This record gives sequence, C-alpha cells and structure tokens, in this order.
Amino acid sequence: MKGQNEQWLNDLLRLADEDGSGKKTEKQARILEAAIEIFAEKGYAAASTSEIAQKAGVAEGTIFRHYKTKKDLLLSIAGPIAVKIAAPFLLRDFAKMLELPYERVDDFFRSVAKDRFQFARQHMKLIRIFVHEVPFQPELLQQVKELFENHVFRRMEKVIIHFQAQGQLIEAPPWRIMRSTVSLLIGMIVTHLLLMPDEHIDEDEEIERTIDILMHGLAAR
Repeated sequence: MKGQNEQWLNDLLRLADEDGSGKKTEKQARILEAAIEIFAEKGYAAASTSEIAQKAGVAEGTIFRHYKTKKDLLLSIAGPIAVKIAAPFLLRDFAKMLELPYERVDDFFRSVAKDRFQFARQHMKLIRIFVHEVPFQPELLQQVKELFENHVFRRMEKVIIHFQAQGQLIEAPPWRIMRSTVSLLIGMIVTHLLLMPDEHIDEDEEIERTIDILMHGLAAR
C-alpha cells in the first residue's frame, strides 16, 4: 500500500464521511484503497473480499465489521463517485453562477467539458469502477438516476431554458438537448480516457471540436 493516499482516495473518504457515519478509521481507508485498486483492475464480480483484505493488510473479518457484504463495500465507493461526478450541479447558487460568467451557451458547455475531463483524468480508477458496475448493480443505478434526475437534469433544464430564451439554443424539449450534450461530452471523455488511453490528443482542441459539433452538427458548412 502507498505511504501517502492519492487525492482521489482523500476525496472519496471526505465524501463518504458526509453520510453521517463518522470519520473513517485508518483500517477503513486501507480497505477502501485496496477495494478501489482491485475493483478497477478485475471488476466487482471477479474480486474477492479475501484478496481485498490481503492487499489492505487486514483480516477478512475486519471488512465485514465495517461492510456487511461485498456489495455494501462497492456501494460505499460508487455512491460518492456519483456525487463527485455531479458535483458542479449540486452547488446551491448554480443557476445564479451560470448567468453571471457565461454569456454564451458554448462557453458554458466548454467549461463543463474541461471541468469533467480534468476530473475524469484525475480519478480514472474510480471512473472505471463506475462505468463498469452501474449497468449491473440495480441499487447503484437507482441511486445514480435519482441523483441526476433531482439535481443535474433539473438544474440543467433551467440553464437550457435560459439560453433558449436568449435565442442561443433551438426550440426543443430540454431533455433532448441534455441527451445530445451528455452523449457527446461523456462519449469524448470515455473514448479518450478508457477506450484509447494511449492515443495522444490535444485536450483543448478535442474539446473545441466536440463543442463545435454540438453547436453546429456534422453537416458541411
């Protein structure tokens, strides 16, 4: 185990502490770090609690004193990841903040793309677990759906309506614009960081080209 926790683990521990269960112990930190490493490498199904315990340097029973099942251990990691991914949209003054610095909708999309690209690059192990496990874990999928429906989509809808009123976005159901935006931005990030990690790209240029497609489509102009 590393002598000093990486930032992604510190972030995870901080988010996990916000559930009201109290500050995580040093052993819990080691368990979470080991679980993240093994879940990211092997996937949830192939990982074993005995292997996690060995990597964490604790007895297997110690894991079950903190987490009733392997599924609970996964959810304790993946739940905070969902919150972290949605973090920009959970700010209380999100709508007000948007209206001040972003006069153009493409600047807003660009800012979100850069922020989430940077986040994904810094938290690749967590993102890999999230992407691999959400489709196969009903509890986690429901948690993600509620988070995005109640926070991300609701606030994004206000942003879209705001820019539609200014004539910067087409008249279309906000969910359709959100779907197109999310598909392009997440597709860009997943393609470069998960599917083609060794392909060198100019991140700023890639964001610009993606925003251009989002705003103008693929037809020749």
